[in-house]
Amino acid sequence: MNLESIMEIIIKLIEEKNYSELKLELRHIRSVDMAYILEELNERDTLLVFRLLPKGIAAEVFSYLSTEKQAELSSLVDEKELSDILDELFFDDKIDYLEEMPANVVKKILKNTSEMERKLINQFLMYPDYSAGSLMTIEFVDLKKEMLAKDALARIRKIAPDKETIYTCYAIDEERHLEGTVTLKDIVLAGDNVKIENIMQKNPIYVKTHDDQEDVADIFKKYDLLAVPVVDNEKRLVGIITIDDVVDVIEQEATEDFYRMAAVQPSEESYLNTGVFTLARKRIVWLFVLMISSTLSGFIIQRYELALKSVVALAVFIPMLMDTGGNAGSQASTVVIRGLVLGEIEIKDILKVVWKEARIASISGVLLAFVNFIRVYFIQGYSLAISLTVSITIVLTIVVAKVVGGMLPIIAQKLKLDPAMMASPLITTIVDTTTLAIYFTLAVWIIGITV
Repeated sequence: MNLESIMEIIIKLIEEKNYSELKLELRHIRSVDMAYILEELNERDTLLVFRLLPKGIAAEVFSYLSTEKQAELSSLVDEKELSDILDELFFDDKIDYLEEMPANVVKKILKNTSEMERKLINQFLMYPDYSAGSLMTIEFVDLKKEMLAKDALARIRKIAPDKETIYTCYAIDEERHLEGTVTLKDIVLAGDNVKIENIMQKNPIYVKTHDDQEDVADIFKKYDLLAVPVVDNEKRLVGIITIDDVVDVIEQEATEDFYRMAAVQPSEESYLNTGVFTLARKRIVWLFVLMISSTLSGFIIQRYELALKSVVALAVFIPMLMDTGGNAGSQASTVVIRGLVLGEIEIKDILKVVWKEARIASISGVLLAFVNFIRVYFIQGYSLAISLTVSITIVLTIVVAKVVGGMLPIIAQKLKLDPAMMASPLITTIVDTTTLAIYFTLAVWIIGITV
């Protein structure tokens, strides 16, 4: 049964006030799907359905809700209900929730927590945004390296219900320095009296609390990890980051790059929940910059105004040439940006990129110019001089566009800027100006017109 059908059943049961049947129906719905259903219900029905969920399931569903829906529910339930929900959340989910809530809600929640947990929450909230510390959870299994395998299993059985993951455990010394990692499988297969230090993997991969979340995501991708330990400056184990949180980071970073490639400032709120003036503010800056930079193209056209008047046909091909150059530059920049993000291209590879893009551009440019010459000269019947001018411009434009499109993202990376900033809009503006300069220069030289 699909989600739409399940939602229809739930809405029907709510309308019939058949709450006993509704409660039974809710038990068979996955938490992720239940969160989706709650997002679609109105405020009154959301509260009703949420209160019918079993306590443990309710907390899991709550963790999957959007920030807006979490805030809505927080305002509808009383302090005890909210406290019960948060008590069931994993610690990192609780921190994510608190980071998004207003100060008065956070204050109310902290008032009802123990002193120890309050200190931990305050410590986590102090980590910089988008850092490893802000992503990590404290729900992991740590084992003393001198511990015997049988004692380790006993400890895992005891604390496992409160931990987010138990498949990888972390070996520490007396001062909590990270010494190694050991899987649950290795512990189970080891003899009872084998020490953890004899079966652990030494020199584990780890990140530090202040490492950027994008660097953390790169480590997960590079080493195919499900979890990575987080240490402080003295290499003391303070938490772990799990793959589910990293997937969110990857999605967030990809969304930011997507926005920047379209010359839009990233927004953490959804499109429909963001105000019109906020969206306009995030777009207007880049539009203003691109508008000003595009005036360079206008200056070039103005400079060659006499040439256009004497050979009006030249104006016919300007849109085609500018679009071709912009598209070629966007192709190169997209491929290079992806290579930079995945670590396939480094700053030192800039000359290799330029050489490769130049060769790609030469092949593409010659083929396009050949087809264009046939179209302009034989089909449309323009003069040989105009046909040659347009065709040669295509070759040179594509070469320049692809070289510029390949270079700019790498230069941005070198300058500690986001390579996505150098994507389509900015590259297109630069290429448009260059294209016009090449076009009119060739026209003066080949056709023999005066400026």
